[in-house]
Amino acid sequence: MFKPSTLLQYVRDVAASATFYSSILGTPPVEQSPGFALFLLGDGAALGLWQRDGVLPPVTAEAGAAELAMVAASPAEVQQLHDAWRALGVQITQAPVTLEFGHTFVGVDPDGHRLRVYSRAEGMVARD
Repeated sequence: MFKPSTLLQYVRDVAASATFYSSILGTPPVEQSPGFALFLLGDGAALGLWQRDGVLPPVTAEAGAAELAMVAASPAEVQQLHDAWRALGVQITQAPVTLEFGHTFVGVDPDGHRLRVYSRAEGMVARD
């Protein structure tokens, strides 16, 4: 059975992206080389940052066509993370707002990958 466990983001500058993700995740990568960095996210999940021009087969898609989403415990935590990310200089592309699935905001990494933080709306079923 195919069971995905690692999300790979194709980046222009691994060192810069590793610094960015270290700041928002609050932890350094567990491994890093000039062309790759790996963060362990817990529960068997990982985030890999791969130098875009070193990927085979070559990358043809642009960043921003998908999102890395993170669940927060409450709307207040969404706001706290928003404020912390702004203080870190993260570009925010959607200010905190309540949508049908919950309270949310969106920031982007240095390559334009979308990072959504949200808390579930009442009645939404948790899958974790």
